[in-house]
Amino acid sequence: MVPRVLLGTAQVPGGGELRLLQRGAEFSIMLGANELMNSRLSGSEEALADQACDRVGDRPGVRMLIGGLGMGFTLRAALARLGADAAVAVAEIVPAVVEWARGPMAAFHGDSLTDPRTRIVEGDVAAVIAEGEWDAILLDVDNGPDGISRPGNDRLYGAAGLARARAALRPGGVLAVWSSAPSKPFAKRLDEAGFAVDEVVARATRKGGARHVIWFATKS
Repeated sequence: MVPRVLLGTAQVPGGGELRLLQRGAEFSIMLGANELMNSRLSGSEEALADQACDRVGDRPGVRMLIGGLGMGFTLRAALARLGADAAVAVAEIVPAVVEWARGPMAAFHGDSLTDPRTRIVEGDVAAVIAEGEWDAILLDVDNGPDGISRPGNDRLYGAAGLARARAALRPGGVLAVWSSAPSKPFAKRLDEAGFAVDEVVARATRKGGARHVIWFATKS
């Protein structure tokens, strides 16, 4: 059996430690005993970008915000779909995740971080949302609204946070939220915030695997 090798650790603001591990060609990022992401499991993160792009359509100069770099699945899928005039901001609150993407996982990330459409922001996604005028805001910073990985992130999913996200979207813009599990209370809050909501089930891999949930909430 090929052993797992620890490549790096990083403190999460507010508490907790991330660990980057490698086994052969496979990478994983752990938070405590929980595996947050694995390089073999990209299906639902890619669906987050693909289906957001479907909903944004072919409007010119798309401005997209991705909350959470992770292993870059969502970023790479978005860049593959968006035009040359698009701008994609990626907010990542743990600087080491960006360092890992440029270091031990550089070959895995390819040229996504140096793409002229990409802007990496090492900071809280809530502050970047406030920049406003987004066509799409994609959030994958937790295991979902009921699986907060960092204290303070809950403000993204409450009524006030949803109102701020809606105000930051252009007309017809989309707020997309990834989750490892369904949440009827969160779906209700999206509806109460004035969004047109579409709840989609996406599999962890192209061939199957765990069922994840993505809410696509459109500003009418």
